[in-house]
Amino acid sequence: MRLLLLVACAIALNGCASMTPPQPWERGELAKPAMQFDADKLDTRAQQHIYASKEAATGGYAVGGGGCGCN
Repeated sequence: MRLLLLVACAIALNGCASMTPPQPWERGELAKPAMQFDADKLDTRAQQHIYASKEAATGGYAVGGGGCGCN
């Protein structure tokens, strides 16, 4: 059982080690707005504001104050 687990881990790690960086002609696809984590910056900012207000959390997204909105 240990040998099987060791072989499975070795195969998994070997697959990660063979990753090559993107070629110059592939970087254009990665630079598109659709490939960004937060493609719409305004929507992301609004979602962060709503989250901070509902959670009554301070910090995290550079928002000061409490959940009441009285920064």
